[in-house]
Amino acid sequence: MNRRNFLHTNAALGWGVLNWQKPSQPAAENVRLYWAKLLYKIAEPVLKNLSQHTLVKNWKVEFSPTWDNRNAKVAYLEAFGRTIVGVAPWLALPDDDTEEGTLRKKLKQYALKSIENSVNPDSPDYMLWRKEGQTLVDAAFLAQAFLKAPEALWKPLDATTQKRVIEEFTLLRRVVPPNNNWVLFAAIVEAFLWSIGENADRYRIEFGVRKIEEWYVGDGWFKDGEVFHIDYYNSFVIQPMLVDVLQTWLEVNRQAPSGNHQALQERYTRAVKRMQRHADFLERLISPEGTFPAFGRSITYRVAAFQSLTHAALIHQLPENVSPSQARCALTAVIKRMFSQEGVFDQEGWLTLGFAGHQPTIADSYSNSGSMYLTTLGFLPLGLPATDPFWSNADAEWTQKKAWSGKPFKKDGAVNY
Repeated sequence: MNRRNFLHTNAALGWGVLNWQKPSQPAAENVRLYWAKLLYKIAEPVLKNLSQHTLVKNWKVEFSPTWDNRNAKVAYLEAFGRTIVGVAPWLALPDDDTEEGTLRKKLKQYALKSIENSVNPDSPDYMLWRKEGQTLVDAAFLAQAFLKAPEALWKPLDATTQKRVIEEFTLLRRVVPPNNNWVLFAAIVEAFLWSIGENADRYRIEFGVRKIEEWYVGDGWFKDGEVFHIDYYNSFVIQPMLVDVLQTWLEVNRQAPSGNHQALQERYTRAVKRMQRHADFLERLISPEGTFPAFGRSITYRVAAFQSLTHAALIHQLPENVSPSQARCALTAVIKRMFSQEGVFDQEGWLTLGFAGHQPTIADSYSNSGSMYLTTLGFLPLGLPATDPFWSNADAEWTQKKAWSGKPFKKDGAVNY
């Protein structure tokens, strides 16, 4: 894309001309619309094409240069599952006639039809549900989307589509998750089935939660299996999905008590506190310029690295020293810095392999351009209404911006949860 077209595209989104060194901030009243337009831009190619049976036809998937040669068709479920989980809270908001509401209503229509087509064996976009273990991962993100927005994404589905989803989810019990964050993928699929009154494999729920709890190493960090990794998987998957599984378990248990409810409540509360601490770290990683360090596996998932922070904001559980407006301003700076880079989208509007632009050589061997759509998890606070303090409070500086300008900021210290 040449510079003229690139600037025209940004102007259409309301971004203006961007300065790479110091990204301009949108006016305070336009920040939410900026987020919404960008999320729509990311999600629309996936959901519109899938809703029209043209995802496979129209999307040229990009694969990692070190692709591990698994079935290439996994890309379609990856793009779908990872897109819908990030947009789910936003789609759960009531309809309205605003510019944002118009975008949201259109995307919700695409999303519902996409769910239907994804499980319809007669559709050319029927997903690769019954082959490859990878299916468990992205079915889990779809299950998580249903849990985040049941009224918007599950209940409106016709009986046939619901039955097909349940069947595909149930058949995933064929996949034995490896000894890492995948145990949560098995757990959340079963948790969703349990939440809608289906027969769930409760062992997969309890095993997944227990293993993650066993891997806690302290100060807001979990291991991903037997070995500790310095990467963003605590935020990509572990902390937010653990909280969602436990919250669902609590809600089901509240309706039909079984076991020690108080003990379950304590497990949930502890998981939230650990996620808060991890969110505290993430907020402190955001530089005054809106950058953050690119380290560890799957760095191409871009702003999904901040899911612990965005999820905490969504459920009103931000760390004590991180105000909603502080989180908003920090995240906006990151989002603007990252998505202002040329090459994040290809000429047809699909996400590319990369971090801050098109950088295919940093993609992992299991990554394709469908994997990139996990970045939608950086937009979870759009599920909060515009009147929520996250959106309505005055701008506030984040930790590193205060620290590097000589202003007082909260001293950090380890916690023991």
